[in-house]
Amino acid sequence: MIDRTYLRENPEEVREALEHRGADVDLDEILEIDERWRELKARGDELRHDRNQITKKIGELVADGKDEEREEAIQRSRELKAEIEDVEGEAEDLQDELEERLLEIPQIPHESVPRGVDERHNVEDRRWGFDDLRDVPDDVTPHYELGEEMDIIDEARGAKTTGAGFYFLKGDGARLEHALIQFMLDVHREQDYVDIFPPVPINSASMRGTGQFPKFTDDAYRIGGSNEEAYDEDDLWLCPTAEVPVTNMYADDILLADDLPLKHQAYTPNFRREAGEHGTETRGIVRVHQFNKVELVNFVEPEDSYDRLEELLGEAEEVLRRLALPYRVLDLCTGDLGFKAAKQIDLEVWAPGDDMDDGPEEGGRWLEVSTASNFEDFQARRAGLRYRPERHESAEYLHTLNASGVAIPRVMVAILEYYQNEDGTVTIPEPLRPYMGGQEVIAGHEKVGESALGAGERE
Repeated sequence: MIDRTYLRENPEEVREALEHRGADVDLDEILEIDERWRELKARGDELRHDRNQITKKIGELVADGKDEEREEAIQRSRELKAEIEDVEGEAEDLQDELEERLLEIPQIPHESVPRGVDERHNVEDRRWGFDDLRDVPDDVTPHYELGEEMDIIDEARGAKTTGAGFYFLKGDGARLEHALIQFMLDVHREQDYVDIFPPVPINSASMRGTGQFPKFTDDAYRIGGSNEEAYDEDDLWLCPTAEVPVTNMYADDILLADDLPLKHQAYTPNFRREAGEHGTETRGIVRVHQFNKVELVNFVEPEDSYDRLEELLGEAEEVLRRLALPYRVLDLCTGDLGFKAAKQIDLEVWAPGDDMDDGPEEGGRWLEVSTASNFEDFQARRAGLRYRPERHESAEYLHTLNASGVAIPRVMVAILEYYQNEDGTVTIPEPLRPYMGGQEVIAGHEKVGESALGAGERE
């Protein structure tokens, strides 16, 4: 969350930032709650001071034997106690309400973020790999058709066993997925990342700490028992991204400057309802409810966070470069920033299978595979992430960053389409071959079951 003092002292700057973001937040009401809370706190302090003075006076009256005045003072002390309880009770309620309302305010964009309303105003920074494209077929088969033909992606059986947005990978499809995971982990180990294997269930406090709640509650998958009481008792959600458990590892903890920068990577399956995306990407594995990802999470001193953002972007780019997948880099505008981020930079890989309006000159389309984000101290304030610049100094909020290293299903889409051959096979990128036993080409598998037969064959 943003600093409450900053909000009080710079309300117009915050208001302008919210307008650029297109955020619907009643800032005036939040400021009024804060002002009323401060008035009550001041009133409570005054009343406590008055009661302390009367308590002191009661002692003096007892010593002087002034019983009548002592009884009056005791009665006044009781009245003040009751008033203090009322004032502090109201202040506590307002404090809780203020904390909840502050959670609604998105991060303030960094001054370098381009201003714009939505993704149309994102700024393309550069492209890589288009000067040396491999020869792809004139008509590239989209991954969802190719995956079905090869019997390496099975959406129908995924929908049958679980529901829409889930799928099976089979044979070389599953092996390619495993290869990508191990390859990415190895690349990031070279970049000095420490491996983390976190729990997949996450509690609500952790989801609030990184900013998933309350903004994106509808996108989360809740888990628990067979009734509401069991849900409340467990208070667990399926991991939407490893950013959540890995960042909250250090919640309410104090790190040392010598610990920083701290670089963690974690592979997890991720689960998202994509509640705001109904009706989009109904075919294929571009937008699904379960997907694998290697996440990069960084903890740094504030003065280093923007240098680290550029380095983090480069660490994610390295995966695409080694796989020789063409991509572009986008600087996201204010209207397209994520709720928590002060600055974000997207990596979009090129997939030539589907011609889209926003695709490159070569056809195809762009698929976002990573967003490098600097959250500054936004998550740190929510989760209580602090560090000591020196051991004898007071603890301060650190900065957090993260990036996907990278989203695996969309990289698989790019591989199946960009490395597709005229005969319908797919060349496996060289860096992945050691992870697939030296295999060089994916040719697919024979389908099984009566559903694989034609009508005449079934008869």
